[in-house]
Amino acid sequence: MADARRGWGCRELLLLLLFLGMQRGARAGQIRYSVQEELDKGSFVGNIAKDLGLEPQELAERGVRIVSRGRTQLFALNPGSGSLVTAGRIDREELCAQSARCLVSFNILVENKIKIYGVEVEIIDINDNFPRFRDEEVKVKVNENAATGTRLVLPFARDADVGVNSLQSYQLSSNMHFSLDEKSGSDGQKYPELVLEQPLDREKVAVHNLLLTALDGGDPILSSTTHIRVMVLDANDNAPQFTRSEYRVSVPENIPVGTRLLTLTATDPDEGINGKLTYSFRNEEDKISQTFQLDSNLGEISTVQSLDYEESRFYLMEVVAQDGGALLASAKVVVTVQDVNDNVPEMILTFLASSVSEDCLPGTVIALFSVHDGDSGENGEIACSISGNLPFKLEKSVDNYYHLLTTRTLDREEISDYNITITVIDRGNPPLSTENHISLKVADINDNPPIFPHTSYSTYIPENNPRGISIFSVTANDPDSGNNAQVTYSLAKDMFQGTPLSSFVSINSDTGVLYALSSFDYEQVRDLQLWVTASDSGDPPLSSNVSLRLFVLDQNDNTPEILYPTLPTDGSTGVELAPRSAELGYLVTKVVAVDRDSGQNAWLSYRLLKASEPGLFMVGLHTGEVRTARALLDRDALKQSLVVVVQDHGQPPLSATVTLTVAVANSIPDVLADLGNLEPSVDPDDSSLTLYLVVAVASVSCVFLAFVIILLALRLRRWHTSRLLQASGGGLAGVPASHFVGMDGVQAFLQTYSHEVCLTADSGKSHLIFPQPNYADTLISQESCAKSEPLLISEK
Repeated sequence: MADARRGWGCRELLLLLLFLGMQRGARAGQIRYSVQEELDKGSFVGNIAKDLGLEPQELAERGVRIVSRGRTQLFALNPGSGSLVTAGRIDREELCAQSARCLVSFNILVENKIKIYGVEVEIIDINDNFPRFRDEEVKVKVNENAATGTRLVLPFARDADVGVNSLQSYQLSSNMHFSLDEKSGSDGQKYPELVLEQPLDREKVAVHNLLLTALDGGDPILSSTTHIRVMVLDANDNAPQFTRSEYRVSVPENIPVGTRLLTLTATDPDEGINGKLTYSFRNEEDKISQTFQLDSNLGEISTVQSLDYEESRFYLMEVVAQDGGALLASAKVVVTVQDVNDNVPEMILTFLASSVSEDCLPGTVIALFSVHDGDSGENGEIACSISGNLPFKLEKSVDNYYHLLTTRTLDREEISDYNITITVIDRGNPPLSTENHISLKVADINDNPPIFPHTSYSTYIPENNPRGISIFSVTANDPDSGNNAQVTYSLAKDMFQGTPLSSFVSINSDTGVLYALSSFDYEQVRDLQLWVTASDSGDPPLSSNVSLRLFVLDQNDNTPEILYPTLPTDGSTGVELAPRSAELGYLVTKVVAVDRDSGQNAWLSYRLLKASEPGLFMVGLHTGEVRTARALLDRDALKQSLVVVVQDHGQPPLSATVTLTVAVANSIPDVLADLGNLEPSVDPDDSSLTLYLVVAVASVSCVFLAFVIILLALRLRRWHTSRLLQASGGGLAGVPASHFVGMDGVQAFLQTYSHEVCLTADSGKSHLIFPQPNYADTLISQESCAKSEPLLISEK
């Protein structure tokens, strides 16, 4: 019991030392724990939350998880308690075989910090394996003449445990002829041997049955037995001998299957069957028999399957040469496997951001990955690089972990997607490499306002346009994407002639098409200055403006307007006077007209449309001046009627007409005097009647003339006064001096008292024509003599 208590105290001390070492390791950046094998699932390993400086509930919040490469996960995290627990039963022998220490390494990833912590757990062995012999019964042959002290090699046992729990000793059942001796090999294995203590006599005892027991040092002690049958043979006094006690060979791992590795040679000086040797493996493991083949006659060792340096770096085996007399010799064979660069480096992605904002800061983590190469030495040394001139870099982290970081700010409008190729290459000869492709999308931010192709626009619209007609279309482009590139259009609020611009035009917010809301009149609106705003739908929205000048094109929609001559305001009719002495080109009057249109639509031309006496007057094409086309003659009628047309140059052209009345006389009295210039009759038979008529007419004319002279004097005085006032006021610019008379009294007089007398030689056709109301417009015409409506005076 005291020994047991001392044993438990040593184990507790060992655990304490491991715990202190674990704590020191954690402070150095590596977290270390220890746990016994074969514990139930969920057994406590260590308080990982405490060692990470976190609370238990923070494990899930911070995305703490275990990452490991290429093996079954042996441990798990308990988010409730914040502890590291076993994920199942752990078999140390399966993990580490006969290694003195069994260490399991993995990493803890804290995702929100993207930080890796190394964790190392030592698996402590327990005595859960019995020492085992390969065979339950072994036959050993010995010559009967074997000398005392002869050693016979016995099968050894194997124990999968290590340390004190491994194989410690052998025991042999009691007998008279043999004792047990143990030898320790360079690998620490204990090999049992039978030592002949007394001579043998085959005739007395041909077979000796012994029991060999293997014991370990565990608590409790475990053991196993094998039955030894010692066969006593007839004399064979020479045992085989190998040329060397140990054979070593080094081969590359990529040799073809069936390659001969080496040939073992043993000799026996005996003859016959006692000198014939057979070779065999002794106590070979399954791995040896599955990998190598030994020719029993020739002693050649060859491969039966390919070698793998990463699976086993060397193989240790024992070869026995036995003659026909049961004498044997053994030699060790060590096959060392040389590493060749036959493993391509591999990359394991732990974290990857699917997209990154274009305004991210330099040093933003894009990905976290680890690299591994199954080779060793230079063949296992790895270098990582990224191709192309990309704004990214690699930064080494814990163990073989790397961060992929940005080196500068990104611009989605320049490059929206990145295909990053990470090349992992080893230093073998020839080097092996692998490429891994990472696709990264750059997320858009609203950093670009809409842009118009031009700084300003101008367009034209004819006047009198239909309402709702499309005028113009503007388009702005936004290099952003999504809502940040969705452009809407609007017009800046402004006033024109006291009216909002929105009452003239509108714009489609989606298409940028401008529409006319009203019909434009060039004479009122000749151009509009607009500002179009393009705004995106980002947050906050960005916008830009462009100026649009809308010009209204003139249409020929206004007829020429006659400014002169105009009807007097007193209701009288104007008359232009032309002296009978007027020569060719005399300026009678000037027609003045304007057109409210512009350009070609306002170019006016004048022409004489109708004249009572063709060829007497002419009109200036561009000036509108009415001049005589020839000198006036006495035979020219007193009243001349002219119709002047004023026409613009629009398409189609518009025109206006004006009627001019020209009195051919030097003055108003001359006009009246001309009324009496009647041609006398030459017929003697009508002289009496003609005389009476002349006297009557002369009497009436004298009375009429006296009245006219008095009235004319008064009117001339009034007219002279008004002319002086007009002259002092500037007069009518551009209108030539004319003999226009606008006196309503004279006209009224003419309407009341003017008459025509037509005398002919035949008194039967002579008649008087009394005035009619329209004579004021026509004055006196020679054509009136042909009228037959007035009272006729017959011959009687």
